[in-house]
Amino acid sequence: MTLTDPLSALLEFDEVEPEDDCICGGCRARRRARSHAASRSLHRRAAVLMAAVGTALGGGTAAATAASPAPGGNSTTQPPRTPQGEVGGPYGEDAAARSLAAQPVTRARIIQRAQSWVDQGVPYSMSRYWSDGYRQDCSGFVSMAWGLAGNQTTWTLPDFAERIGKNDLQPGDVLIYNNPANPQAGSHVTIFGGWTDSSRTRYVAYEQTSPGAKKRSTPYAYWNNSASYVPYRYTGLSGDGGTSANAFPGADKFGPGADNAYVTRLGQMLVQRGGGRFYSEGPGPRWGEADRRATEAFQLAQGWRGSEADGIPGKDTWDYLVHGKGRDIAAATPLPPPPPPDPGAPAFPGPQYFGPGQDNDHVRQLGEQLVRKGFGGSYAVGPGPVWTESDRRAVQAFQQAQGWRGAEADGYPGPDTWRALFS
Repeated sequence: MTLTDPLSALLEFDEVEPEDDCICGGCRARRRARSHAASRSLHRRAAVLMAAVGTALGGGTAAATAASPAPGGNSTTQPPRTPQGEVGGPYGEDAAARSLAAQPVTRARIIQRAQSWVDQGVPYSMSRYWSDGYRQDCSGFVSMAWGLAGNQTTWTLPDFAERIGKNDLQPGDVLIYNNPANPQAGSHVTIFGGWTDSSRTRYVAYEQTSPGAKKRSTPYAYWNNSASYVPYRYTGLSGDGGTSANAFPGADKFGPGADNAYVTRLGQMLVQRGGGRFYSEGPGPRWGEADRRATEAFQLAQGWRGSEADGIPGKDTWDYLVHGKGRDIAAATPLPPPPPPDPGAPAFPGPQYFGPGQDNDHVRQLGEQLVRKGFGGSYAVGPGPVWTESDRRAVQAFQQAQGWRGAEADGYPGPDTWRALFS
């Protein structure tokens, strides 16, 4: 069955916009989410439009919900492309979304949340947000099911997970495919719902793909690019389905504004590895400059530099600390002084010089300064005058290092980003 069939057309979902004068909670939440999406920068909207037009011109059509597989487990059904948005905080003042992110995450709850989008027929969109505050694309779907405090992408979801093997898969785990050649439109993620056969050749997949959320029997690992999908498990699981107490808890547990037990444990481990001199009191649950400086000192002691020694713990830093690996912080080794301010900081040229399709010296200047500041890890070549995804990811990493989140860390430089970068 294809979408050209009359019956298929009835299966398509149309998003209903909230009435302006409706006072119900659902419509209020949808209006807030719609307002949030509308507030993004012109370049973000341009990128979304370009991706949408590219999909249309490329002949992409919405695929029908898969019918029962043919005998022998074969199917000719091919999924559509599923472009996705970027890392961002969708909530605004949405109380329902804050409540969702605050709930303990169990395997049962992950599947329950995924099923709720299937039941509601949430339409696929890389730019719209559902009433619970999450973006309506594949990575927003998993962010919702995992209860993350923001919308992630297929490239950042592994920061909240640990890699596992096929035989370890359990309901609530995910399968991620990232395509370096087309990071935004060429990547995808599904939620594993359980095996459908003893040979483990098919599984129940929950996914957000055009025209909307679906649950279907899927060949392992997926309909296409099967060999490139990687299984992951969320490290924030609670209860019987939880992972090891030593598993990395996720990048969102650290940095400005963080206040949790993981920050305390990080500080305690750093003290044990020679970082006690950075703490005048504590360590405690509230993230502070002492945590950042002690973490940076430990990273530098391992010989890491640049973005690998930014003072924010990632998977490798956490792994070295919990397993006693690497070198301790030497008592006689001070932290290197901060780089001197640039005496000739250039004026911000304007947002029109940055984003898809831009080719100018301001882009090169931006990239070279990001590299000097230690945020050049995303560049395989360059930086150069042509704006690329590497530029956006480098800018976003710098913005997040300032403690900015959501629309303030969208990867596109504004006056504040430029000022902080060249100061």
